[in-house]
Amino acid sequence: MVFFPRDKMTRTSAEQVGEEIYDVVIVGGGVAGAIIAKQLSAAHKRVLVVESGMGKDVDLAGYESYVSRFYGTAMKDNQSPYPINRNSPMPRSTDARKITPGLPATDAYIVQNGPFGSDTTYTRVLGGTTMHWEAKTPRMVPDDFSMRNTFGVGENWPISYDEIEPDYREAEREMGVSADVEDQRYLGISFPDDYVYPMRKMPLSYLDQQVDQGIRGTSVQLGGQQFDLEVRSFPQARNGIPNPLYNGGKGYRPLGAVSTSQVEAGERCQGNNNCVPICPVQAKYYAGKTMAQALLGGDVKVLTQAVASRVVLDADGRVSHIEIKQYHDPILPDHTTATVRGRVFVLAANAIENPRLMLASGLAGSSGLMGRNLMDHAYLLCWGLMPQVCGTMRGTNCTGGIVALRNGSFRSQQAAFGIDIHNDGWGWSEGSPASDLLRLVDGQNKFGRSLRRELADSITRQLLLAFMIEVLPDPNNRVSVDPAYKDQLGNMRPVVTYNIPEYTMRGAAYARRFAQLVFQRLGVADYTHYDPGDYGYVTYEGAGYAIRGGNHLAGTHIMGSSPSTSVVDPDQRSWDHANLFLVGGGSMPSIGTANVTLTIAALCFRTARAIIADLA
Repeated sequence: MVFFPRDKMTRTSAEQVGEEIYDVVIVGGGVAGAIIAKQLSAAHKRVLVVESGMGKDVDLAGYESYVSRFYGTAMKDNQSPYPINRNSPMPRSTDARKITPGLPATDAYIVQNGPFGSDTTYTRVLGGTTMHWEAKTPRMVPDDFSMRNTFGVGENWPISYDEIEPDYREAEREMGVSADVEDQRYLGISFPDDYVYPMRKMPLSYLDQQVDQGIRGTSVQLGGQQFDLEVRSFPQARNGIPNPLYNGGKGYRPLGAVSTSQVEAGERCQGNNNCVPICPVQAKYYAGKTMAQALLGGDVKVLTQAVASRVVLDADGRVSHIEIKQYHDPILPDHTTATVRGRVFVLAANAIENPRLMLASGLAGSSGLMGRNLMDHAYLLCWGLMPQVCGTMRGTNCTGGIVALRNGSFRSQQAAFGIDIHNDGWGWSEGSPASDLLRLVDGQNKFGRSLRRELADSITRQLLLAFMIEVLPDPNNRVSVDPAYKDQLGNMRPVVTYNIPEYTMRGAAYARRFAQLVFQRLGVADYTHYDPGDYGYVTYEGAGYAIRGGNHLAGTHIMGSSPSTSVVDPDQRSWDHANLFLVGGGSMPSIGTANVTLTIAALCFRTARAIIADLA
């Protein structure tokens, strides 16, 4: 378990905040803010974390209130466990609308200019989006860091895979990743010879094994290369069986549930299969586990219900303070304006909120790239029925997939992709199992034993392949602000302009053909269809596809080696403001085909070292 110290979630007055000068002020209590706070706490730095969401001392009852809300709601989307907060609003996938050209969608928190209507989301509570994430933690492949040099497209990182590799190991320790090195050593991903993950891999589900058995021996040709197909397990930040060989034979102790009192829960994954939007037993990592450890040192305070509204500079271009609006009720707009001061400032909101705050403060940056190059993985879903029962709906959301096409020379022409095999059936594509129940009861008048038999037969054979498709940075895909669009506190809301690049659509078109090949090998009846009325419907070369967002936001304050072509340096420090760090996915110049959280975490260890060196 993880003890959460009582009385650390400080609700203070504007006067009290104004009297303090902290070593570091961090905006955002998600994974990036929590890791940096923990590292600074260990270095005995005085830290204030400003969190826009509601908060109090984290105990088991508070967490289970999220779980109960999820169980009780009819709409099981990513934000369903979390209460409505009009002062710290969260985008929801149910907000997504098909965009009419020239008519922005303005009724939800994010204003969408289109032309693509995204359903991407992020969570604004303590713990951030790690509250609802899937907890899949693959590393990026080495070529992801040198896209321009290797494939002639995209951008290079100012650091290499070899430079970030030690921080990947730190991130895997912090999150308690379950995986086996022998499964993850592919496409150039390397590890020190004696390295093992903190915990053993999550076993492949029976569905994974059936898919693997069906495609073994199959290969595809692409870009002049041959790719042999197999199913590999995914590394996951959820508790499994500790590896006794970890840390030179010292082993690893899983961190279970976070609470202010003794709680024995969450030390092993129970396979509940509702990891998204919330793990009911806290076996899945979330940033509250790291924040609790940061608070134990006594030098870190968390100020909740405080929305950062303006970054203010001094005459030398350094940040002097940040204005916040502290509200008292999540529904009512009443608030108090206050000022927080520090020697160093860290914006750790996310790739949309960080640039939104900077742009709302009139700080577009000397490169003109603040808010530009927004990226999010494009997902293409393909689904069908296996010829035999495969135990679908057992296990975590996703335990294995096909990763052979995450890299290759074809990336000079089209996007790479990784493929998730979903253990939760057609939930993402069709709303299963609720949709199956409605179909059988309302459409076929099934009930009793016949209904149970039909449900078991159809659901346990469902196969959904989710293609996570690479998106390259494009300055036209961007976050901006407009004074015409404000929330009820008077803060400007994010305005997103986004399109799916042709490079990605080339990958999507190939992905659809690839799925048909896999289905043919498996004997799967293909039920995939894309509705032209769908908000994510796009056409490419005469065919239609429904694209989904991945909630893997990146690129909006891109990292580089020159102030003229990037917003932050390799330590995520602003080129323009020496005591300001913008951290998180926004710093990433590419996203490859890896979920972004592990890389965000790894970068924050690097940033924490830079801040500590500054304050020495």
